[in-house]
Parts: sequence; structure tokens; C-alpha cells
Amino acid sequence: SHPSCRSHYIHCHPMPRRPSRAPALSELRIIGGRWRGRRIAFHAIEGVRPTPDRVRETLFNWLQPVLPGSRCLDLFCGSGALAIEALSRGAASVTLLDTSAAVLRDVAQNLRRLDATGAELVRADALEWLRVGKGTGWNIVFLDPPFGRAIIAACLPLLAAPGVLAPAARVYVESAIDEPAPELPTGWMLHREKTAGQVSYRLLMAP
Repeated sequence: SHPSCRSHYIHCHPMPRRPSRAPALSELRIIGGRWRGRRIAFHAIEGVRPTPDRVRETLFNWLQPVLPGSRCLDLFCGSGALAIEALSRGAASVTLLDTSAAVLRDVAQNLRRLDATGAELVRADALEWLRVGKGTGWNIVFLDPPFGRAIIAACLPLLAAPGVLAPAARVYVESAIDEPAPELPTGWMLHREKTAGQVSYRLLMAP
């Protein structure tokens, strides 16, 4: 009998290299608001380090008084969990930036699943995007960049430029616990601060 296609293929041709395994799929739960309990899925792509549930819960307790109707900017969106949580809890709009097309594809898919409106996805380098003054009047900014690259120190002066933030805007900053606290622009204040495991997280308030 004729050999099966598979064995025939092996005999006639060298076996192709096994394609590199696709990144594993992870899930996060939305903690509060209209999508409470729903899950968002994202691939474990290098550099994507979601804010832990416990930290997100604390952060959004801090933000709840100013969230409804706010315009939010997520400069290093990764899984998109912070921006999606903000939308779930009543933010008017969110703009999510990342340099990775794969990361933004996952975020777009989650937004579609939730039938979300008010989200804009931008593939861009956050520092370059801020330097050319693409957005103004933000009420809330999420600044959770890759650890250890002094990105926070570079971003804060750009966010402090006239018109970028709305008055009394909140800026969330997440960093490794061993990184020094960022130097605050003139007139800014440290509104809240906590640590969890190896992470320091702070809520700053602009004038």
C-alpha cells in the first residue's frame, strides 16, 4: 500500500524546522465597572508586564473620584489592562500607545470583544509622540514603562509642558522598587505612594 502522506513526505524531503512556538496566552480580570469580572487575553510578549491585580485595585480606588468623564492616556499600554479598566469605570476616552504591533492587535481584539467605544490605539514611541505634542488636555496618564531605562524621568518634563495635561491631572507611575523616585516637575505633588512585592507605584498630581 502507498505510504501515508506524512511518511512519504519525510522520506522525500528533509523535515521542515518546527516553527518557533507562539507566545503563551495570558488573561487578566477586569476588577470594576461595567465590565467587572470580564477577562482580557494577551500574549506573553517580551516587555509586557501587566500591573498586578492588587495594585490595579488600589490605583483605581485612588482614581475613582476623578475617573468618570475623564480623558486618559496610556503611554506604554502593554496588555491594555489599565486603559480598559478606566473605560470600564466611566472614562470618556482612552488613548493607548505601544511600539509593538502585536501588542496593539491583542488590545484591539479585547476592545472588540467588550464592544468598547472611546478607545484610540496608536503605534508610536511614547517619548517621540510626546515631543511632537500629539495630545493635549489629559486628565489621567498611565506611565508604566519597561523597568530600569530611566523612561519616567524623560517623560515627566514632557507631560509638564504647557497644555499637555488638564489642571489637577493625575499621573500614575509604576517602577521597580530599587529605582529612585522620579524628580517631580515644578508645582507637582506626590498624591499617593505604595509598594507591592518588587514594584513601587505612585500617583502624582499636576498643578
